[in-house]
Amino acid sequence: MILVLDVGNTNIVIGIYDKKDLITEWRLSTDMFRTADEYGIQFLNLFSLSKLEINMVEGVIISSVVPNIMYSLEHMIRKYFKIGPIVVGPGVKTGINIKYDNPREVGADRIVNAVAAHEIYNKPLIIIDFGTATTFCAVRENGDYLGGAICPGIKISSDALFQKAAKLPRVELLRPSEVICRNTVTSMQAGIVYGYIGQVDYIVHKMKIEMLELGEQDILVVATGGLAKLISEESKNVDIVNPFLTLEGLRIIYEKNKKQVNYENIRA
Repeated sequence: MILVLDVGNTNIVIGIYDKKDLITEWRLSTDMFRTADEYGIQFLNLFSLSKLEINMVEGVIISSVVPNIMYSLEHMIRKYFKIGPIVVGPGVKTGINIKYDNPREVGADRIVNAVAAHEIYNKPLIIIDFGTATTFCAVRENGDYLGGAICPGIKISSDALFQKAAKLPRVELLRPSEVICRNTVTSMQAGIVYGYIGQVDYIVHKMKIEMLELGEQDILVVATGGLAKLISEESKNVDIVNPFLTLEGLRIIYEKNKKQVNYENIRA
């Protein structure tokens, strides 16, 4: 089995793969103040509840956009799983060619998503990841990662409205049936959700124009992340929602780099 970890600013998404099959998936809150042993206890409990044994794990791969958490996580993996994890970053084989001015600036999650979408769909791509920040990535059919755009995530935008406007309440992120609303809560929901849908569609439209100018045709728009379904249901541009795109990308990158796996101790 392969253990894959996608460390985001809000959540750590964890997947267990048996070859190419995702057999279970968990989410933990990202907390850079937890120790390696605290994370170890959480992982042991998750494995126990799912009736899995940690000694069944033959490899671990991590992508992270939270550098301060990595010491605890890597130490936990070595201590409890007896394996040196692969960490997505410079020197790791991905199969894509990053055209960023400084390739080291590209978030690991964006690279992983690009790897997965390129491998799975094999088309010119626009990938939208609805996380703490929303990222838009453009990938050519040949695997060139061109770059993209980053904007505040929908939850950040919603929280900012609540925190900065004294009389406005915190609201649940739901899509009202109308835009002309008759109370404060649904008015806020309409503005946040439909406004965000408009932002997504406009950015995708502009990215498609720029990719068409490069000769890319039949561009596929793939969405992932926690709020992908909410936005994609109304968007005119999203073709596919793949909630496990990042986990798939981690599995694919692991397969390309599994010779790097280092067993810290030989199991009896």
